[in-house]
Amino acid sequence: MWLEIDGLRFSYGSKPVLENIEMQASPGEITAVIGPNAAGKTTLLKCIARILKPDEGSIVLDGKEMNNFKKEEITKYVSYLPQETSANAVLTVFEAVLLGRLHSLSWRVGDDALTLVSEVLEDLEIEDLASKYLNELSGGQKQMVSIAQSLVREPKVLLMDEPTSSLDLQHQLEVLDLIRDVTVDREITTLIALHDLNLAARYADKIVVLHNGTVYASGKSAPVLTPEMVRHIYGVNATVYVDGDGIPQITPISSVRRKLRANKSNKESKRGDKNEKRKRVERKKNHG
Repeated sequence: MWLEIDGLRFSYGSKPVLENIEMQASPGEITAVIGPNAAGKTTLLKCIARILKPDEGSIVLDGKEMNNFKKEEITKYVSYLPQETSANAVLTVFEAVLLGRLHSLSWRVGDDALTLVSEVLEDLEIEDLASKYLNELSGGQKQMVSIAQSLVREPKVLLMDEPTSSLDLQHQLEVLDLIRDVTVDREITTLIALHDLNLAARYADKIVVLHNGTVYASGKSAPVLTPEMVRHIYGVNATVYVDGDGIPQITPISSVRRKLRANKSNKESKRGDKNEKRKRVERKKNHG
């Protein structure tokens, strides 16, 4: 489903969080939403999922304003994975993932639903956890179960807020590989909020940079992920190397604030040295 956002605004009380957001996302592509803390990434995903109601603007799916969708339609088409999930219910992993199909389950669970759950667990390589209870899992394992719940719903729009935050490096890559494959194979419109710029560069077809609740830049990774952008948005000096596949690789060097503090300290030290030198000259004059 084609996603188009136009003039989106949202505030928590009197505090504006999103201002005039305009962006598009396409089926079969991953759009990474990046930006520093409090840039509005989570709020944007929640607005798209209709968990939050925007103050102004429109969110359109395949030409239809989301305000005109019934709640059941949104549940069917849109899957949202929050940054923090609660997974301590007295359920097995298989049961918890099966509940991800709640919108389409009847009183009698069919073989198709059971087969789909098994396939998703196998794709994520957590089929050995199927009979374990959620409260027996590690944080990373719970994260994998939450991802399985999102994928088993077979959504048209997949919204994921930091889906790899609790995973080790190998699982981060494997999960994002799977999400990319599923996105392409099923023509899903996928939006992922990420902090890791290198993962965003490697896996996203399009990148949207949020800054102070507005869209600072959007487009392919190479033109967007520049040293100037990293410095301005994140306050970090970095080098950016574009590899042979056209994928930027960002290497952080130093915090801009730390360098500014160091420069300020050096200036104050030099000023102190000049004052001390002037005092010594004056003392010599007085003794002379």
